[in-house]
Order: sequence, then C-alpha cells, then structure tokens
Amino acid sequence: MSDNDAAMTEWLADHPRMMGALFALVLLLSSAGNAVAGATVTSGP
Repeated sequence: MSDNDAAMTEWLADHPRMMGALFALVLLLSSAGNAVAGATVTSGP
C-alpha cells in the first residue's frame, strides 16, 4: 500500500495542477452531495 501512496505522491509532485483540480473535484462532489440530501420531499402534514 505504501508503494502505491509513494507513486501517487510522486505523480502529484510531477503534476502540481492536478492537486488543485482534485481538490476542486472533492469540493464539488461534497457540495453536490449536500444539495441532493437537502432536496428531499416530505409528504404529509
């Protein structure tokens, strides 16, 4: 597992813009999850 982590760390060091893109993607997905969870329909009184 640590070899995989080291490979990912090395790849991100070689591609620093992808670190920002991955961070933005995580923020987008977390916001979308909250929006979907908040859009529930409550039937009844």
